[in-house]
Amino acid sequence: MGKVYLIGAGPGAADLITVRGAELLKRAGIVFYDALVQPDMLALAPQARQVAVGKRCSRISTDQRFINRNLVEAAAKYDIVVRLKGGDPMLFGRAQEEIESLEAAGVACEVVPGVTSALAASAELGVSLTGRGVSRSVVFATPRVGEGEDVSDWAPAVARADTAVLYMAVGQAAEIAGVLQAQGMPIATPVVLVENASLPHSRHIGTTLQGLKNGAAQGLAGPALLLFGEVFRKRAHTLIGHDILIDAKPLLAVPR
Repeated sequence: MGKVYLIGAGPGAADLITVRGAELLKRAGIVFYDALVQPDMLALAPQARQVAVGKRCSRISTDQRFINRNLVEAAAKYDIVVRLKGGDPMLFGRAQEEIESLEAAGVACEVVPGVTSALAASAELGVSLTGRGVSRSVVFATPRVGEGEDVSDWAPAVARADTAVLYMAVGQAAEIAGVLQAQGMPIATPVVLVENASLPHSRHIGTTLQGLKNGAAQGLAGPALLLFGEVFRKRAHTLIGHDILIDAKPLLAVPR
């Protein structure tokens, strides 16, 4: 049997994958990759069979049981099997299901960490998620509930955190703002939205919880994060109603 590597592709930019991840891609016999993995990342494995197994909200997605089964079967044919996941495999990546399936089949597996998009967004904004005297706690959460899953009580933790990042939430942004307001988050809480973090067409929007409730996230089409907290006050203020430059391309921030 071969070995399966669950590799974090990072937030999008191909040069943000780890050295270990890139080296394994060059040696892989087959690569099962997520929907958000960019073509230039897959170019690191031209010798490998490449299989799309993406999952996107409101679109046709690959069943997780199919992915699990194919990873096990691939390990019987290839020495190095790569499961390439956007961001970090261990954060909202359903890695545990794949690990347990491989272990049950007696297939060796290893996780290669990646840069999660929250950290890429923080770096791109030039704003630390933590700040002395301002933020001593950070929460990563998602309101997304899969089919057959119990509803998660995510809102209280997000509302209490000094800094919070919501994944897979932009499509429900206005509703989420109302939920957080009901949990006690002030309507003046700074909010920054980052779309396509680390990529040339990245976009930043500065607003507040009230602005989010009023529709500041409308028009975002790519994968995006919602970032909340006092650490973003200055950056959110400079973004509101102003053009910003990302790789010399002017992008209009949505006004509050």
